[in-house]
Amino acid sequence: MDFLLDLLQGCGIAAAIGIRPFLPALLVGALASADLGLDFEGTGFAFLEQSGFLLALLIAVAAVDLAARQRGTEGMEAGPVGLGLAGVALALGALEAAGSLADRGHPVWPGVLAGLACAALALAATRPLLARTRRRLDLDAQRALPLYAESAGLVAAGLAILFPPLSLLVLAALGRLALGGRRREEGKHAGLRILR
Repeated sequence: MDFLLDLLQGCGIAAAIGIRPFLPALLVGALASADLGLDFEGTGFAFLEQSGFLLALLIAVAAVDLAARQRGTEGMEAGPVGLGLAGVALALGALEAAGSLADRGHPVWPGVLAGLACAALALAATRPLLARTRRRLDLDAQRALPLYAESAGLVAAGLAILFPPLSLLVLAALGRLALGGRRREEGKHAGLRILR
């Protein structure tokens, strides 16, 4: 039972990091350093709660925010920068999920696999949703959209740490978003084929 709860905690954290990578990871590291809900100390993942790593995450948050203001959010999520951020989210999700299992002495490989899968699910669900939403909003509302995504990531990470079974709800919601977006895209392409 402990393994399942720790795995759910790791899955929820990884999903939150897939939504937005840096602030949820910063929250997890800060809570772990205070031994609130999880503790990486004494594991191979102790660096996830050390001040140097947390400072690097904080700098990354500021750098991404600054770059998004200069290039625009859409420019940040497309091309090599978007791929780089997705890669960082996958890596952080795998590390945090593995750390969640290592905290209580479980094998870490299921956490790595589950973390990768959950972060990938969150990326597949939220990126297209944010892109579709951004196209419908005026410029001021578009600027606020990353704040909503950051908030969703923070809430998901906090819920996963405080009550791991809630991770199932987060994952179900992300799965529904991903499937809904996929159906929407397939429907749009089917309509284009009919026009030919």
